[in-house]
Amino acid sequence: MVTTDEPRPAAKADLNSDGLERHVGFFGLLWSSEGSIIGSGWLFGALTAATIAGPSAIFSWVIMSVIIIVLALIHAELGGLFPVSGGSSRFPHYAFGSLAGAVFGWFAYIQAATVAPIEVLAAIQYMSTASWAKGFYSSSGSLTASGIVVAVILMVFFVAVNVIGVSWLARVNNALTIWKVGLPILAVIVLMITSFHSGNFSAGGGFYVKGAELKSIFVAIPAGGIVFSLLGFEQAAQLAGEAKDPKKDLPRAIIMSILLGSAIYILAQIAFIAALDPHLFAHGTTWADLANPKHSATVKALNAAPFYKVASLAGLAWLAFLLRLDAVVSPAGTGLIYLTSGSRIGFGLSKNGSVPVVFEKASGRSKVPVFGILFTAAIGLLFLLPFPAWNKLVGVVTVASILMYAGAPLALGALRGQKPNLERAYRLPAASILAPVGFILANYVIMWAGWPTYSTMIVVMIIGLLLMGSSIAFKLNPNTPRMDWGAAIWIVPYLVGMGFITYLDSYVGQSDNGAAIGGIGPFKDVLVGGKGHLGFGWDFLVVAIFSLAIYYLAMRTRLPEAKVDHYVREVYPPPEGGH
Repeated sequence: MVTTDEPRPAAKADLNSDGLERHVGFFGLLWSSEGSIIGSGWLFGALTAATIAGPSAIFSWVIMSVIIIVLALIHAELGGLFPVSGGSSRFPHYAFGSLAGAVFGWFAYIQAATVAPIEVLAAIQYMSTASWAKGFYSSSGSLTASGIVVAVILMVFFVAVNVIGVSWLARVNNALTIWKVGLPILAVIVLMITSFHSGNFSAGGGFYVKGAELKSIFVAIPAGGIVFSLLGFEQAAQLAGEAKDPKKDLPRAIIMSILLGSAIYILAQIAFIAALDPHLFAHGTTWADLANPKHSATVKALNAAPFYKVASLAGLAWLAFLLRLDAVVSPAGTGLIYLTSGSRIGFGLSKNGSVPVVFEKASGRSKVPVFGILFTAAIGLLFLLPFPAWNKLVGVVTVASILMYAGAPLALGALRGQKPNLERAYRLPAASILAPVGFILANYVIMWAGWPTYSTMIVVMIIGLLLMGSSIAFKLNPNTPRMDWGAAIWIVPYLVGMGFITYLDSYVGQSDNGAAIGGIGPFKDVLVGGKGHLGFGWDFLVVAIFSLAIYYLAMRTRLPEAKVDHYVREVYPPPEGGH
């Protein structure tokens, strides 16, 4: 490991290294993250989480908010340190080299590319509750032919706004996000004032799930859509290469977005539980029964459009109308910004040399990566057409996102040792503690997601590595670097180890039988896990010890400083006469 005898002056970042137009100010960055956080999650997450953990789902939101805040603070330092487009795909690359950059970059890309179709599905599902849109969604829970046409139209709209240019995107997203943030706050206030039934917190079997008081709280975090709902704070980091003043604005935008988003979601969960019609819990109905559309016509309507139905039952027709409208606006805004993010992550992967160079080709007029936008939209449609169900895609996005986030604590820990003197707009306090803790917390979420979902993501990762390998084999990017195998020697043990832990643990989704890849098709009875061989409580200790072992192995094998200088030379050019 390369060390220096005395500190060197802080290097200055070249903010024009990516060649993209820098039009995005503080509020553009803030709303890009906030607009991603507030999407379909608030419309569906409160019901889904409550059916798993009952009113104790409130604690699920609090726990995940704390985890996300830790990860957001880590991203705030990295985003200010490297103000480049597609930052989440490039932080591990700078610290651990090309192989780590390719693996974590692919996780980031899949996460971003699949959110847009999920939001499209959510919007169409809510629209289908209107008489004129019933034909968009079938009773089996999938898009009809007309629904697919509407979905394609929405994706084409996302592409059009992105191609026009990032400054237009910022204006559109600013307007959408003001609406998206304002309406949940309005709904929370109105429901708490007009329909607060305190008895609901002890109804349906009680505040906690009997026999699974703690476990249900943790299961609700990934399975209840809570992780998915709180995703998005990193979107400001993805647009750092197009920010006017990233050193100043980026850390503030990331931190403020997650604090605001977490507060809205926690209050929305409380308001939703309190506003439910108490008659829903008559005749011994439990919280879990509310997840079964066959239980009653009211429960079926509740599952189709949770907040809309709650407002309707409360006699708040005007609020119900606004909520149905928001069910189109909120998901559309989130899908719009994630399509932007996906193209920028593709841009970052191309800069890393992992994918063809065409992904970083910006248009001459608007200076946006047009091919990246089109390719990301196409990937989204590929996920949308064979998997036309909101809950199926959410699991994949959850694990991809957490694996993407897991790379940031590792990169921060490594870069604090490799480049301690680089100028940092925001320096995370107690980073030597919070970085490994952040890595442990990310792995807890992966554990809670369970074997069926984790194994699905691993298959997706293998496909991605094969595609990137093809780019290298056919020499589609002249900047393809040599694989840094030594610095990334910890990746295979990490991914395989988490696979063993999730297989031996007891976390599986409500509709999963524990089989690999969610038991889809021929995998119905293949590698059935989640049987609880690793007991509850012991699994937390095992993951913590395993995470620390991987973290400190990664710190020992990180890139030498000279190699880091080589990878960051576009952002921090060496001084004249320097190396």
